Amino acid sequence: MKTLDFIKLDEKSVAPVVESLKQLLADFQVYYTNLRGFHWNIKGHGFFILHEKFESMYNDAAEKVDEIAERILQLGGAPDNRFSEYLKIAKVKEVDSIACSDEAMSNIMQTISLLIEEERAVLDKASEAGDEVTVAMMSDFLVEQEKLVWMLVAFQSGKCHK
Repeated sequence: MKTLDFIKLDEKSVAPVVESLKQLLADFQVYYTNLRGFHWNIKGHGFFILHEKFESMYNDAAEKVDEIAERILQLGGAPDNRFSEYLKIAKVKEVDSIACSDEAMSNIMQTISLLIEEERAVLDKASEAGDEVTVAMMSDFLVEQEKLVWMLVAFQSGKCHK
Protein backbone atom coordinates (compact mmCIF):
# COMPACT_ATOMS: atom_id res chain seq x y z
CA MET A 1 0.00 0.00 0.00
CA LYS A 2 1.40 3.38 -1.06
CA THR A 3 0.27 6.86 -0.12
CA LEU A 4 0.52 7.89 -3.77
CA ASP A 5 -2.12 5.32 -4.70
CA PHE A 6 -4.63 7.02 -2.43
CA ILE A 7 -3.73 10.64 -3.18
CA LYS A 8 -3.82 9.87 -6.90
CA LEU A 9 -0.36 11.05 -7.87
CA ASP A 10 1.96 9.19 -10.20
CA GLU A 11 5.34 8.14 -8.76
CA LYS A 12 7.14 8.95 -11.99
CA SER A 13 5.53 12.39 -12.21
CA VAL A 14 6.40 13.35 -8.63
CA ALA A 15 9.99 12.03 -8.72
CA PRO A 16 11.38 15.43 -9.87
CA VAL A 17 9.33 17.12 -7.14
CA VAL A 18 10.83 14.81 -4.52
CA GLU A 19 14.36 15.53 -5.74
CA SER A 20 13.74 19.28 -5.68
CA LEU A 21 12.28 19.01 -2.18
CA LYS A 22 15.39 17.11 -1.05
CA GLN A 23 17.54 19.97 -2.32
CA LEU A 24 15.32 22.48 -0.53
CA LEU A 25 15.49 20.40 2.66
CA ALA A 26 19.29 20.37 2.60
CA ASP A 27 19.43 24.12 2.07
CA PHE A 28 16.89 24.82 4.81
CA GLN A 29 18.86 22.67 7.26
CA VAL A 30 22.06 24.64 6.64
CA TYR A 31 20.11 27.93 6.77
CA TYR A 32 18.60 26.87 10.11
CA THR A 33 22.03 26.12 11.56
CA ASN A 34 23.42 29.43 10.29
CA LEU A 35 20.52 31.28 11.91
CA ARG A 36 21.24 29.56 15.23
CA GLY A 37 24.82 30.76 14.98
CA PHE A 38 23.73 34.32 14.23
CA HIS A 39 21.37 34.20 17.22
CA TRP A 40 24.11 32.99 19.55
CA ASN A 41 26.92 35.22 18.30
CA ILE A 42 25.36 38.55 17.34
CA LYS A 43 26.88 41.59 19.05
CA GLY A 44 26.67 45.35 18.92
CA HIS A 45 24.01 47.79 17.84
CA GLY A 46 20.69 46.08 17.30
CA PHE A 47 21.60 43.07 19.48
CA PHE A 48 18.27 42.91 21.30
CA ILE A 49 16.18 43.19 18.16
CA LEU A 50 18.30 40.84 16.05
CA HIS A 51 18.80 38.23 18.79
CA GLU A 52 15.04 37.89 19.08
CA LYS A 53 14.42 38.06 15.31
CA PHE A 54 17.01 35.36 14.57
CA GLU A 55 15.30 33.08 17.10
CA SER A 56 11.96 33.66 15.40
CA MET A 57 13.56 32.96 12.03
CA TYR A 58 15.23 29.71 13.07
CA ASN A 59 11.98 28.50 14.66
CA ASP A 60 10.21 29.22 11.37
CA ALA A 61 12.96 27.44 9.42
CA ALA A 62 12.64 24.40 11.73
CA GLU A 63 8.90 24.22 10.99
CA LYS A 64 9.56 24.44 7.27
CA VAL A 65 12.19 21.69 7.50
CA ASP A 66 9.57 19.42 9.08
CA GLU A 67 6.95 20.30 6.47
CA ILE A 68 9.38 19.63 3.61
CA ALA A 69 10.53 16.29 5.06
CA GLU A 70 6.95 15.16 5.63
CA ARG A 71 5.98 16.14 2.09
CA ILE A 72 8.88 14.09 0.73
CA LEU A 73 7.52 11.12 2.68
CA GLN A 74 3.96 11.72 1.45
CA LEU A 75 5.27 11.65 -2.11
CA GLY A 76 6.97 8.30 -1.58
CA GLY A 77 10.49 9.61 -1.02
CA ALA A 78 12.82 9.34 1.93
CA PRO A 79 14.25 12.56 3.36
CA ASP A 80 17.89 12.57 4.38
CA ASN A 81 18.44 13.14 8.07
CA ARG A 82 22.22 13.35 8.25
CA PHE A 83 23.93 16.70 8.11
CA SER A 84 26.83 15.13 6.22
CA GLU A 85 24.39 14.32 3.41
CA TYR A 86 22.91 17.82 3.44
CA LEU A 87 26.35 19.37 3.09
CA LYS A 88 27.06 17.28 -0.01
CA ILE A 89 24.21 18.89 -1.95
CA ALA A 90 23.40 22.15 -0.17
CA LYS A 91 23.86 25.36 -2.11
CA VAL A 92 23.65 27.31 1.15
CA LYS A 93 27.09 27.26 2.76
CA GLU A 94 27.84 26.98 6.45
CA VAL A 95 29.08 30.11 8.15
CA ASP A 96 31.15 30.34 11.28
CA SER A 97 31.02 32.85 14.12
CA ILE A 98 29.44 35.82 12.39
CA ALA A 99 28.86 38.45 15.08
CA CYS A 100 28.46 41.51 12.84
CA SER A 101 24.85 42.36 12.05
CA ASP A 102 25.64 43.57 8.52
CA GLU A 103 27.37 40.28 7.67
CA ALA A 104 24.57 38.22 9.18
CA MET A 105 21.89 40.21 7.38
CA SER A 106 23.75 39.97 4.07
CA ASN A 107 24.03 36.20 4.46
CA ILE A 108 20.35 35.90 5.35
CA MET A 109 19.24 37.99 2.37
CA GLN A 110 21.38 35.97 -0.04
CA THR A 111 20.10 32.72 1.45
CA ILE A 112 16.46 33.73 1.30
CA SER A 113 16.95 34.77 -2.31
CA LEU A 114 18.34 31.31 -3.09
CA LEU A 115 15.49 29.60 -1.20
CA ILE A 116 12.91 31.65 -3.09
CA GLU A 117 14.50 30.59 -6.38
CA GLU A 118 14.44 26.93 -5.33
CA GLU A 119 10.85 27.15 -4.08
CA ARG A 120 9.73 28.56 -7.41
CA ALA A 121 11.44 25.64 -9.16
CA VAL A 122 9.68 23.17 -6.84
CA LEU A 123 6.40 24.96 -7.48
CA ASP A 124 6.86 24.63 -11.26
CA LYS A 125 7.70 20.91 -11.04
CA ALA A 126 4.82 20.24 -8.65
CA SER A 127 2.43 22.08 -10.96
CA GLU A 128 3.56 19.93 -13.90
CA ALA A 129 2.96 16.80 -11.78
CA GLY A 130 -0.53 17.94 -10.74
CA ASP A 131 0.66 18.12 -7.12
CA GLU A 132 -1.48 20.98 -5.81
CA VAL A 133 -0.49 20.37 -2.17
CA THR A 134 3.20 20.99 -2.84
CA VAL A 135 2.25 23.98 -5.01
CA ALA A 136 0.24 25.41 -2.11
CA MET A 137 3.05 24.75 0.37
CA MET A 138 5.60 26.52 -1.83
CA SER A 139 3.18 29.39 -2.42
CA ASP A 140 2.75 29.78 1.35
CA PHE A 141 6.52 29.76 1.84
CA LEU A 142 6.93 32.40 -0.86
CA VAL A 143 4.27 34.69 0.63
CA GLU A 144 6.06 34.65 3.99
CA GLN A 145 9.55 35.01 2.58
CA GLU A 146 8.76 37.85 0.20
CA LYS A 147 7.22 39.76 3.11
CA LEU A 148 10.28 38.96 5.24
CA VAL A 149 12.59 40.26 2.48
CA TRP A 150 10.60 43.49 2.33
CA MET A 151 10.87 43.89 6.11
CA LEU A 152 14.58 43.09 6.21
CA VAL A 153 15.31 45.54 3.40
CA ALA A 154 13.35 48.21 5.31
CA PHE A 155 15.30 47.37 8.49
CA GLN A 156 18.62 47.51 6.67
CA SER A 157 17.89 50.86 5.01
CA GLY A 158 17.56 52.51 8.42
CA LYS A 159 16.71 55.88 6.89
CA CYS A 160 13.41 57.63 6.58
CA HIS A 161 12.62 59.15 3.21
CA LYS A 162 10.13 61.94 2.73
